[in-house]
Amino acid sequence: MSIRINDTAPDFEAETTQGHISSHSWLGESWGVLFSHPKDFTPICTTELGYMAKLKPEFDKRNVKIIGLSVDPVDRHQSWAMDIEETQGHAPNYPMIGDPTLAISKLYDMLPATVGDTAEGRTAADNQTVRNVYVIGPDKKVKLLISYPMTTGRNFDEILRVIDSLQLTAKHRVATPVNWRQGEDVVIAGSVSNDEAAKIYPNGWKAPKPYIRIVPQPHA
Repeated sequence: MSIRINDTAPDFEAETTQGHISSHSWLGESWGVLFSHPKDFTPICTTELGYMAKLKPEFDKRNVKIIGLSVDPVDRHQSWAMDIEETQGHAPNYPMIGDPTLAISKLYDMLPATVGDTAEGRTAADNQTVRNVYVIGPDKKVKLLISYPMTTGRNFDEILRVIDSLQLTAKHRVATPVNWRQGEDVVIAGSVSNDEAAKIYPNGWKAPKPYIRIVPQPHA
């Protein structure tokens, strides 16, 4: 199956470094970030896992749960965590999914159904398409998905920025412009008529073009 924005994130059960989970139940009413890795003990993923551990308090502030996945068994994740802490200064403080049968990687269309049912003997290059980020809302819908090549480390500060936008625009009928950051001006959503906008924004808006209606970020 192919996964697109606004699809329901496939539910699954898995063993993790923090015990057995059912993904939708684990997420509960929170937002979630699932980020995947092609193999344990790989250099770029090592840096990513450490940085996510460092950033976890920022995700916690936003009611976002983090969960990683790598196509190796959980016991290897535990050993890898020691290397991550030694080299990055932070060990993973969130669950890491073991996917040794490749079931979840195939469920999320990161690997084709024809790859078989074991991670044993497979290299990181064999699994190179297992480098995705999914942001999932409390409604269990996929809000963002990004695929990265193995040679490019992911920018998790950008994922935080996107989550700020997603949470804001889920609550208010606005959209965020290029490079927007928390506290900056936003744009009234195109689905809001001028009559509606006048009631929501009685002080008006800036409009360099009729279809670009700029207002301060709402905070209520």
